[in-house]
Amino acid sequence: MKPDGWHKGINLKLFIYNNLSKWHYLRGKLGSNPPFMFRNYFTVAWRAIKHNKAFSLINIFGLTLGITCSLLILLWVQDESGIDKFHVNGNRLYYLYEREYVDGKIEAGYWTPGLLAQELKKNLPEIELATPTMWNDRVNFEANGKIIKQDGLFADSGYFRMFSFPLLQGSKTMALNSPSVVSISDKMARQFFGSAEAAVGKTIRYQNRRDLTVSAVFADPPGNTSQKFDFVLPWMLELEENAWLKDWRNNSPQTVVLLRPDANPLAVKAKLKKFLNTYNNSFTANFWLELDMQPYGEAYLHSNFVNGGIKGGRIEYVKIFSWVAIFVLIIACINFMNLTTARSAKRSKEIGIRKVAGAGRSSLVIQFLCEALFLTVLAVAISVFLVNLTLPFFNSLTGKQIIFPFSNPFFWIQLAGLTFITGLIAGSYPALLLSSFRPIRVLKGSLKFSGSSILFRKGLVVFQFGLSIVLIIGTIVITNQISYLRHAYLGFDRDNLVYIPVEGDLTRQYAVFKQEAGLLPGVKAVSRLSETPTDIGGNITGNVKWTAKDPTTNTQFTITGAGYDFVSTMHLTLLQGRDFSRDVVSDSSNYLINEEALKILRYKDPIGKPLELWGKKGVIVGVLKNFHLTSLHQRITPLIVQMSEVSNGGNILVRTQPENTKAVLAGLSKICTRLNPKFPFSSFFADEQYQKHYKTESIVGQLTDCFAVLAIFISCLGLLGLVMFTAEQRTKEIGIRKVLGASVFSLFTLLSNEFLVLVLIALFIASPMAWWATHSWLQGYAYQIAIKWWFFELAGAMVLVIALLTVSVQAVKTAMVNPVKSLHAE
Repeated sequence: MKPDGWHKGINLKLFIYNNLSKWHYLRGKLGSNPPFMFRNYFTVAWRAIKHNKAFSLINIFGLTLGITCSLLILLWVQDESGIDKFHVNGNRLYYLYEREYVDGKIEAGYWTPGLLAQELKKNLPEIELATPTMWNDRVNFEANGKIIKQDGLFADSGYFRMFSFPLLQGSKTMALNSPSVVSISDKMARQFFGSAEAAVGKTIRYQNRRDLTVSAVFADPPGNTSQKFDFVLPWMLELEENAWLKDWRNNSPQTVVLLRPDANPLAVKAKLKKFLNTYNNSFTANFWLELDMQPYGEAYLHSNFVNGGIKGGRIEYVKIFSWVAIFVLIIACINFMNLTTARSAKRSKEIGIRKVAGAGRSSLVIQFLCEALFLTVLAVAISVFLVNLTLPFFNSLTGKQIIFPFSNPFFWIQLAGLTFITGLIAGSYPALLLSSFRPIRVLKGSLKFSGSSILFRKGLVVFQFGLSIVLIIGTIVITNQISYLRHAYLGFDRDNLVYIPVEGDLTRQYAVFKQEAGLLPGVKAVSRLSETPTDIGGNITGNVKWTAKDPTTNTQFTITGAGYDFVSTMHLTLLQGRDFSRDVVSDSSNYLINEEALKILRYKDPIGKPLELWGKKGVIVGVLKNFHLTSLHQRITPLIVQMSEVSNGGNILVRTQPENTKAVLAGLSKICTRLNPKFPFSSFFADEQYQKHYKTESIVGQLTDCFAVLAIFISCLGLLGLVMFTAEQRTKEIGIRKVLGASVFSLFTLLSNEFLVLVLIALFIASPMAWWATHSWLQGYAYQIAIKWWFFELAGAMVLVIALLTVSVQAVKTAMVNPVKSLHAE
């Protein structure tokens, strides 16, 4: 009588005998012909893809999503990192910033005195050129019957010699050498004169009050510059029109210097530190200013100041998304590992035969790495297509003008490196695992995995979901912080608040405009402000005196000007005193202050107390409850509001009733057109302008939403791989349980519980990491939300539900398999 299983032994021997000649032939070819060897590897890989189409598609799809996400982030990071790096003299250009020491506190910013640049050129031989810059937005220009508003800046005569904005017409030395000239962009030249050549020497009217000659036409600023402008006006013109810029105690312009090629930046920094001591006589033991400098190309990404030093800025978002790209790519690689090992039993006999035929472990490792690399190359090729397809949407979302760098060899080198590293990481574990199979056990059908191997794969899933949970919690925190910033009460009502720039004839016709606008149905109040209501802080000065002033202090105050009805129009809260009044003649030299200013002045009963600003004596008539002068990125500073019912520039504030806003705007447009015909009517909603402060945060929020969804989706593919692997390993166990009467639900629970525990472990590990990361990010905001416990509960619930749905797909399928199929070989 023949022993049980004898036919299996015969079949196995026949299988090996029939295939040995083929494997020996291949082995000989592989050893003697390396090109054939690698061609064979990729041939085998292609056959494996064809024979397991569904599995291969899922695997390639997961890798493609991860690589596509990483490529988009890579392009965005490269674009951000390249801003302002194109200037020929970039390594010699430096931003100056001012460090302010007041009563033991240190503040810093890019604001500087208006005369600083010219004095630096005179007194520091290491400085070749220097220029102040000051933005001039929404300026009216008129020529050839056209009136168009443009954005630009004021700068000194050396501007075009310092920066690489090429001139199409005119010379760099003559472009800004007189207060009666202006340099315009190629776009602006074509708008007014048809071409750059036709524009030079022509007259163009500025703000309907001054004729200027076009001295030069520059090429439109490129997309990789932080400065986007259509004209440059000479700094001497700004000095003529604003005498306060000549006072060394006032700060507003930014100053940029160009060092000589042989200059030592450290030596220049040392000289700058005490440079202002000669010009500002208000320094005391408790108040003084220092100058410092920062490489110009770094300012775009590194622009936040903490305790007087540069710390953070947009670089934080570059770091965040660089980590996101790495996280998503790692998640995709783990997904590849789990899906590949989940199909290991399908290829076990192939591996066994190769080993019996003499294939060494190293050759098998190379084979599986080549297969992983082949799949990665396919994924990268698809990703390149998808990136090109999604770039227009991505650019629209981020406000960028990124184009795919087909002609950049460095990018292709990076992409090749990314492909190789991804293929190596994704294929390393499957290659090592599959090549370790023992041929005898494999060919006998008794393939089993060690406990450490199974534990490692579970660890991969925990790590994968841990990264996803960090992204989800980060997304929840970012979303809530942005919502807080957008909807926080600022101390005034920004809804239904319209402002109109005061320009041209509106300057002298303001009283008429205010009277007529006040009669329009739906207008509740009209006033005036020297700045925009959501961005107060352009003027900072220490030239303030009061009775109780400590002679050793010289605090800097934010100064703004406002007209009658300012408090009621802005919906501010008066804590003491009153608003400016038409019935009090002396109010033209009186002041309103906020709570922060009152802390500095230390008046117990401030109403009627003397206050002197820029030599103008008056009294305090009201104390305002603190309100935010700009975005919530910055803390509220001491504010003095001076009376400026009659002044040049600024904005008219109009408070409207919500239901009548459209009709009010039409009425305001008619009044402005009649009183100020040379200037197109323009109006802005305070709420819309306020939201622009958080444009970057909005973009970051939307991107993190997208990437978190991708990460969790790819993680679920990895989880699906582990479920498939486990189900394959426990096929006979499940069959026996069904024979013994186990229900589909009990089997589903058996398979699901194990994976839900993995997700819970991931949540437990990831939560502290997510808290630390989000807490660190929030420190960049002066006003921030609290990280609440339900953020973590919500993230955990989301991941658990998604994981349960993923597991259920394969678990139910496995539980419903006919046990006869599972046990037919027993």
